[in-house]
Amino acid sequence: MTQKNITILGSTGSVGQSTIDVVLRHPDRFRVHALSGHRRMEKLAEQALQTQPDCVVVPDDSAAEAFKQFFGPGQPRPEIRVGKQALAQTAADRETDMVMAAIVGIAGLPSALAAACAGKRVMLANKEALVAAGSLFMDAVKTHHAELLPIDSEHNAIFQCLPTAGQSLACLEPAGGVDRLILTASGGPFRTYPLDGLAHVTPEQACAHPNWDMGQKISVDSATMLNKGLEVIEAHWLFAMPADRIDVVIHPQSVIHSMVQYHDGSVLAQMGNPDMRTPIAYALGFPNRIEAGVAGLDLVALGRLEFDAVQVDRYPCLTLAYEALRQGQSSCIALNAANEVAVAAFLERRLPYLSISQVIEKTLQWEAGQPQSSVSSLEDVMYRDQQARTFAQALCPTDGSSVSQRVLNA
Repeated sequence: MTQKNITILGSTGSVGQSTIDVVLRHPDRFRVHALSGHRRMEKLAEQALQTQPDCVVVPDDSAAEAFKQFFGPGQPRPEIRVGKQALAQTAADRETDMVMAAIVGIAGLPSALAAACAGKRVMLANKEALVAAGSLFMDAVKTHHAELLPIDSEHNAIFQCLPTAGQSLACLEPAGGVDRLILTASGGPFRTYPLDGLAHVTPEQACAHPNWDMGQKISVDSATMLNKGLEVIEAHWLFAMPADRIDVVIHPQSVIHSMVQYHDGSVLAQMGNPDMRTPIAYALGFPNRIEAGVAGLDLVALGRLEFDAVQVDRYPCLTLAYEALRQGQSSCIALNAANEVAVAAFLERRLPYLSISQVIEKTLQWEAGQPQSSVSSLEDVMYRDQQARTFAQALCPTDGSSVSQRVLNA
């Protein structure tokens, strides 16, 4: 069996770590060509010692020095590449067969796009690549004959339930016979929390997801359900589905990962324990299935499946995401930029939890008043992202004081 070379961008995050776990279960199938990390150089060095990649990518010279120290002597050290451009170049390396695009946020867009333009198998765990640059990204996939496979559990589930599941994605129109897509959401840690107490929740509470082990940013996004809003936008681009045919339903157990409803009334669902190694293994082995290290689902022990409608007053960020999708690409860029700024401020205790949605709403209102032009290049996307980010940052105080007045008066 011929080994496939994999590059894991964002290897020190939760998806990256899960990817390494699956890869190491199949040494005859896969070898690691490259890893990248942003802050956790000790973890990156540990992973490099474990997987023996050809190269690693780090953000700057100080990170490179830290990596060298943690890697230590006595082992052949991988090539160390530095900077944002090195990420994109590594994603497009001739030696790479497949790229796990798992860098969180807009920072992951250039390298994911570079992988698509190089015709790689792109295993997309970075939502922002499609939220901020959906048309641009999907055009690159089609033009350069890349393979696009979704890693988010929801989109991976939908992909498995579609009649075209034996093909990678480069959609021009919805799959035949599909009526609508149904994304499931756990509801996060505040699903039953008193509404009048949400103003005082802490970052620790918001990051305590009941079902999934995720990083801080995505955990907060799950709590606000902005994460599900990003997934609605992502589903629109992945599956060529209009916003009014993408539904969200609360499913607290996180066992059904999403569903596809067909014109004949059939609903197909993909089920499994909440473990990211399942969609990762599906993408790595596609079109075949490989062992992921995930236990099978015990339906008797599970006992029951529950579903609820989304409470819009509890999750205003989801409504804002639908609005951004209907308004167009520039609004989706502004939505994502404002959320990244607001969540960072919340995690730093400079912004109350409920003000996350206020910052996003004010930024979308600001964006709607800006001169409109096409978003046809990566430079266009990054420019609009920076403009929206600057506006959103002005709404967030540096010391946690006067935030409500600052947001409401913007």
